[in-house]
Amino acid sequence: MTDTRRTIRAHVQSNAGIHFNELVRESEFAPGQIQYHIRRLLDEDALVREEFYGRTHYYPTAYDEWERAALALFRRETTRDIVIYLIGNDSAVPSEVADALEIARSTLEYHLDRLVDRGIVEKRYDDRNRVTLELAAPERTGELLSDVEPTVPDRLIDRFTRLVDDLLEDASGAESA
Repeated sequence: MTDTRRTIRAHVQSNAGIHFNELVRESEFAPGQIQYHIRRLLDEDALVREEFYGRTHYYPTAYDEWERAALALFRRETTRDIVIYLIGNDSAVPSEVADALEIARSTLEYHLDRLVDRGIVEKRYDDRNRVTLELAAPERTGELLSDVEPTVPDRLIDRFTRLVDDLLEDASGAESA
């Protein structure tokens, strides 16, 4: 294995779920070099490639499918904040989470849909059809959170979404006044 390939593999191993653009930004290598060596690493079964939500992510082989999906989601700041809130509160109703994180309910639901779809969060309904949110596997989820940190571009996307939600909320409040 070449030094370049070893360096790329080590970077993916220490940044599980990294997507290609981030790998290019953080690397000293040209995009073509990275593509070449990633392809070889995949052919050698030294890495795993998964597509989540329009992005290609790379992982060490030790992560299973559930963990890979969770890590991809945890790269988003808002998703990560939701999961951290649920770890600290065992369970919560959606309005509590949205209020605590100061996000619109629509933003919360967008992220919850993905978390529920991947089996990370469960929605429980009581006899009056009220929803309670809980983590499906709190310990496993907590361990994975330490493996990834949201990237600057992902943070910017989430913060832009929050800003737009706030502006829309202010505009609808001004119209009703």
